[in-house]
Amino acid sequence: MHDVPADLLARLRRHRQEHVLFGWDGLDSEQRAALVNQLVVIDLAEIDRLYASRNEPVAVPSADRLAPVPAETAAAIDAETVRRGHEALARGELAVLLVAGGQGTRLGFDKPKGMFPIGPVSNKTLFEIHADKVFALGRRYGKPVPFLVMTSPATHADTEGYFAEQDYFGLGPDNVFFFQQGTMPAVDIETGRLLLEAPGVLFTSPNGHGGTLTALTESGVLDRVVGRGVRHIFYFQVDNPLVKIGDPAFLGRHIAVRAEASSKVIEKAYPKERMGVLALMDGRCGIVEYSDLPDDLAHATDSNGRLLFRAGSPAIHLFGVDFLRRITQGATRLPFHIAKKKVPHVDAAGRPVNPTTENALKFEMFVFDALPMAQRWLVMESPREEEFSPVKNADGVDSPATARRAISNLAGRWLEQAGVTVRRDQAGNVELPLEVSPRFALDAAELAARVWPGQSIDGPTYLS
Repeated sequence: MHDVPADLLARLRRHRQEHVLFGWDGLDSEQRAALVNQLVVIDLAEIDRLYASRNEPVAVPSADRLAPVPAETAAAIDAETVRRGHEALARGELAVLLVAGGQGTRLGFDKPKGMFPIGPVSNKTLFEIHADKVFALGRRYGKPVPFLVMTSPATHADTEGYFAEQDYFGLGPDNVFFFQQGTMPAVDIETGRLLLEAPGVLFTSPNGHGGTLTALTESGVLDRVVGRGVRHIFYFQVDNPLVKIGDPAFLGRHIAVRAEASSKVIEKAYPKERMGVLALMDGRCGIVEYSDLPDDLAHATDSNGRLLFRAGSPAIHLFGVDFLRRITQGATRLPFHIAKKKVPHVDAAGRPVNPTTENALKFEMFVFDALPMAQRWLVMESPREEEFSPVKNADGVDSPATARRAISNLAGRWLEQAGVTVRRDQAGNVELPLEVSPRFALDAAELAARVWPGQSIDGPTYLS
């Protein structure tokens, strides 16, 4: 095998992975360099350890180890705590982390999901709506808010290009930090051998949403924003246009209780709703997958008829920077989970294989593994209609149609609170498309100061 780096060849042989060099002599110099670059960053000893643990049972918490998590509400937070949040924002202590590694495939959209247009009147994209909120935060507090955008190999180039084309939405290129989620190779379920997508190309896939946190550290972005005075990272996902980015009440309470990790929750709509549930596990705050929550607990109710385990996770968190460093490095790093998958690949003779059954193991990290690592934590409940309407499916539940309706309904409530008349249908939804640009008002109070009471909305309206 001409020109294979000697140390790489020795390492591959030591871990019985030299088969990945199949077809080496037929690769050109660029293809060889690309394969070497893929291989040198893989911890083959870690792959061996993970493969050796493949048959270990997955720990699912038993009912006797679970208890409902206590959650606070924003309405119960005092003015002094909210003031703490305002002051932290004014000192520039918050950075905003957007998880944006996914494509819009399920929406029939062949670009990064963040480029999907969702504004009910403006037709603004998810990226633009989020960027507008970050811009408005910086303007309100007189300090630019670093905007950390996590991409993936599939979305990185398009995302960077889109932000550049839009002149970074007025945030300035120095305040937008792009970094890529890590990837992990898949291995053959029977042998533990790395799989090839094609001769000279390893099959890899994103290393899970927990990889967002490790990539933030490994990319150097965390150190860069900490150097600017950032002490807290606000984490959320690109497909939720309602999220209250940098909510000062949430931030203030996070600071007041000295939490390492804080999470927002929404009340589950029904027992088997497909969302993780925050719960106490052996006294620590964690997230239980909806499929792992015992059926009797999923249906259990309190004396008021509300679900006991109702704290659904919309994937909105606050993390302290010291906590993030601790859980993304060394022995305290987030663990990998193993999943059996069907992975197309090429065999030792270069022939394509399209499996009909699970043939491979993939390795992923999960954000919810971070929560039990926190010594001090906070859970805050938020109304679904104010903060959660994800865009996941082309139609039906959690679709563009439901998200646009939620955006209009939220704008309608803000306008009604300001004394403006809004037309509603028999179901209580706003009858006409409404939208409030974050650059016009970040919240109901700011909107009330900018509109005249006594007016009425008679057509599609975008306040900008």
